[in-house]
Amino acid sequence: MRKIFLTLLIIFLALKAETSFAAVNLQDMDFTRVNPSVRIKDITEVEGARGNQLTGIGLVTGLNGTGDNSPMAVQMIRNVMRNFGVTLDTRSVRTRNVAVVALTANLPPYVRPGQNIDVNVNTMGNASNLQGGMLIQSPLRAADGKVYAVAQGPVIVGGMSAQGAAATRTQNIPTAGRVPGGAIVEREVPSDFTAGGQVALLLREPDFTTAQRIADAINRTYGVVAYAVDAGRVEVNLPGQYVQAPTAFLANMGGLEVEPDTSAKVAVNERTGTVVMGGNVRISSVGVAHGNLVVNVADDPNVVQPESFSEGRTVVTRRTDITVDEEGGSMIAMPATTTVRDLVRVLNSLGARPRDIIEILQAIDRAGALHGELVTM
Repeated sequence: MRKIFLTLLIIFLALKAETSFAAVNLQDMDFTRVNPSVRIKDITEVEGARGNQLTGIGLVTGLNGTGDNSPMAVQMIRNVMRNFGVTLDTRSVRTRNVAVVALTANLPPYVRPGQNIDVNVNTMGNASNLQGGMLIQSPLRAADGKVYAVAQGPVIVGGMSAQGAAATRTQNIPTAGRVPGGAIVEREVPSDFTAGGQVALLLREPDFTTAQRIADAINRTYGVVAYAVDAGRVEVNLPGQYVQAPTAFLANMGGLEVEPDTSAKVAVNERTGTVVMGGNVRISSVGVAHGNLVVNVADDPNVVQPESFSEGRTVVTRRTDITVDEEGGSMIAMPATTTVRDLVRVLNSLGARPRDIIEILQAIDRAGALHGELVTM
């Protein structure tokens, strides 16, 4: 009885999962909306609040015979020992348990002295594995040559390497690792993001329409205080009640939602057969033949006239018919708009390979019928 009960329970759960999966049908999804509403803080950055890249050179000790045996490692060991009053000659240095590494870190904005940041560690010599190593104290400098942090701590390696008499097994990259929270910040990067009572927002993806929408959203909430300078910058005058509290203004303003706009682009990667396109890409009326696959796109403008004495307006709509003929036998017709998404959907229904779709899109672009930027990765 217990086995029968467990079998019925598994069947019930499987049917329930299948029903839930069927409920999420692509046909029920709304593809008419190209861009969602997002928060201003997710598509902009505050000018004057920036991070700094830090670099340094260090030594990782405690390796089990997998370190460097290069002259660079020998010289660094001698330099370190000289700082502690120990003088060594070249012949007395054994380096197989020590590795010379390059250190990189990113110092985020608003980080104060005494806080910790992560450090990336990568070998510079011929060390084969950093597993079990310990990074000894090493300064991290910025482009101005000043020391902003000091790193030290155990190295966490995401890979492994094992070697025997006749075989070697390596997984991931054992010559690169990380020291989580291994750097102590010694100097902060000054940031003044409210100079002159203004805050400047920098768009991560510059666009004139998006910049104007951001300014309009801010003005609707706080009055006329924002204006778009160009496609990548929106300047905001601090409202009177926030002059002494700019952080509160940025917190509240960042939560306002706008609908960003993007230029029409199609990104293709011929090496992997990947096609990624924006929802606002359009194609003109065009006929395509690729091998034994023939695609025809017909675009028919249709004028819609409102009734007399009504408040309606005359608009022009486009009716598009896409027909596909494969091997001269089967034909598929579908009414749709002239979007690349619809074209790709038809090609996929006929079993066209991604590389065939990429070649067709490239040919349409060369013919001047693809209204958007074709980006080849």
